[in-house]
Amino acid sequence: MARAARIRGRRALAPYLLLLPAIAIVLLALGYPIIWQFVTSMQQFGLAQQFGQPPEWVWFDNYIALFTNPTTWVVVGRSILFCLVTASVTMAVGVGLALLMRSTSKAVRITLQIALLLAWATPVVAAMTIWNWMFDWNRGLVNWLLSAFGLPFSGHNWLQNPLSFFFVALIIVVWMSVPFVAFSIYAGLTQVSSEVLEAAQMDGASSSERLRLIILPIIKPILGIVMLLQIIWDLRVFTQIKLLQDRGSVASQTDVLGTYIYQLGIGSSDFAMASAMSIFVLILTVLLSWPYVRNLLKEDEAA
Repeated sequence: MARAARIRGRRALAPYLLLLPAIAIVLLALGYPIIWQFVTSMQQFGLAQQFGQPPEWVWFDNYIALFTNPTTWVVVGRSILFCLVTASVTMAVGVGLALLMRSTSKAVRITLQIALLLAWATPVVAAMTIWNWMFDWNRGLVNWLLSAFGLPFSGHNWLQNPLSFFFVALIIVVWMSVPFVAFSIYAGLTQVSSEVLEAAQMDGASSSERLRLIILPIIKPILGIVMLLQIIWDLRVFTQIKLLQDRGSVASQTDVLGTYIYQLGIGSSDFAMASAMSIFVLILTVLLSWPYVRNLLKEDEAA
């Protein structure tokens, strides 16, 4: 009896023991940078400290200076708005493409999947080179096409005005994110029973009613996870914004959280302030993600 209890205890403990190496690697890979960032944010850490001068502890002075600066809150508001808009547009386009892949013929579906895969696999810097050429104010394809239709866009600089800058950035970020969303949701759509949809159609349900009352509730967990990932990724967007800024926009008017941290750290050599902003972005990401995580936990408990 005691021996059987010991065997059951070992079997119950075995999965956790097998997970320990992976957990240790994740904690080391993620935990150390976060701890270093937090410690640095409590110090005066600039260019001199990079060359060996001991840092001076200032505790929460960096946070006070950062959050009493109105520019910080402008960047935070701009980043959250851009994140929510891009994530929403990405989800809408991704769902539409997933539904299109489900309803089209095999040849069209495979062609669309190859196109999405190529867009997804294109390196960011290479893709940005193409997009920068397309929206170039002097020789860009977009201005040429719009001018060909009689619109006054000849020589229009898309990146000079903050509003049109973020319009271009939204197109690029959505273009790079849609393939992941479309493939993920299409995988979920393959689990929706065609018999159920056919029965609903025979009962007189329209296509929009089948989508709203049958398809979306079934794939709701997938939608929640994908939306959560999109919010996290779009809040931390950096490369696309920075490469667009380098083409001639005013950085102070187009900064988001990622480029703002870059300006604080690399641009101003104030690594302590950049670390403080990084810790804030981590907390902000958790706060924005928490409603989705809580909803997923509730659904898991109900199941």
